[in-house]
Amino acid sequence: IFNMISTRAVRKLMKKKADVAVRHFSTPFSESLYGHGDFLHPTYLPRPGAGKSKSVALIPGTGIGQLLIDSVEEIFNHCDVRLNFEKFVDIKVNDKFAINQVKKCDAVLRGPVNETYETKEDIFLPQRLDLYAYIVHAFSIPGINTRHKNIDIVVIRENSEGEYSTIEHEVLSGVVESIKVTTKAKSLRIAEYAFEYANITNRSKITCVHKANIIKKGDGDFLNAARQVSESYPRIKLEEMIVDAACMNLITHPDSFEVMLLPNLYGSIIGNVVAGLVGGPGIAPGANIGKSVGMFEQGARCSGLSKLKSENANPTAFILAA
Repeated sequence: IFNMISTRAVRKLMKKKADVAVRHFSTPFSESLYGHGDFLHPTYLPRPGAGKSKSVALIPGTGIGQLLIDSVEEIFNHCDVRLNFEKFVDIKVNDKFAINQVKKCDAVLRGPVNETYETKEDIFLPQRLDLYAYIVHAFSIPGINTRHKNIDIVVIRENSEGEYSTIEHEVLSGVVESIKVTTKAKSLRIAEYAFEYANITNRSKITCVHKANIIKKGDGDFLNAARQVSESYPRIKLEEMIVDAACMNLITHPDSFEVMLLPNLYGSIIGNVVAGLVGGPGIAPGANIGKSVGMFEQGARCSGLSKLKSENANPTAFILAA
C-alpha cells in the first residue's frame, strides 16, 4: 500500500518536470528504494540486522479467512519473502498467553473474525495492542467495473475509544445508557498521525468528519484537536464536514476526498462505504497501526462475507494489506 502511495506522490511532484526526469521514476518505487542509487533514487541504508527474517502472527479468523491466509502464504513463499509465520487458530479476550505471544511478533496478519458484522472479538485485539489508527485505502483498480472512477481515498479512524469503549449499563428496566468516551490526548494522537501521513504521502487535504453540531462536547473536542494539529501543517487544507454530508458526498463525488479523519464509529461506517465504492469488501486493504506493531487485514471488516461461497472469495484486499 505504502509503495503505491509513495509512487503516486513522486509522480505528482514530477508532472511539471522534464520528460527525462519522469523516466527516472518509471521503475517501481520499491525497486528504487532498495535497489540502485542515483540523484533521484537515494540508496536505502538498512540498520544492521534489518534483513533478518521477521516474525508475523497469522490469525485466519473464520469462514474464508483460511483461504485468504493461504493466498498470501503461497505468494510470499514463491517470492522468497523472509518471514516466519506463527499461526494462532483462535484468540479469546481472556487468553493472556496468546496475546503476549502476538505482542512478541513484528506484525500481525488477520483474516475476518466474524462473517456478518463487527463484534467485540474484532476490536479487543487492536485495543490490547494499542493499535490506535485504523486505515482503509480505497482506490480504483483497472478492470473492476464501478460507478465512479479515479477514486483514491485514505480513511484514518481513531481505533481505541468512542462508542467502541463498550461502556454501557441498564439504568432502569428498559432504559440503557451507552457511553461514548472522547479524550483530548487520543484525539490529538490520531489527528497528528493523519496530518503526518498526509504530509509524507503528499496529500493536500484532510476532511475531518464529525457530528459536533449535535454532540458538542465529544465530537467538538475531536474537531478541535484536528484544528489544533492543522496549525503545524499549513500546506495541508483542513476541511470540516458533518458525517451526514460526508456520506452523501462520498456517493455523489468521491473524487473530492483525499484523506478522511474520523472518530471510531463514523470511521467504521465510512470505511465500509469507500470499500463498496471501489468494488466491495475484497478490494480495499486495511491496517491497524500502533507505536510498536501493526495488524493488517482487509479494510471492510466482515461485511457480507457470510453470503460468499469459498470459490468466490476475493483475496485482493488481503494480499494488498499484506
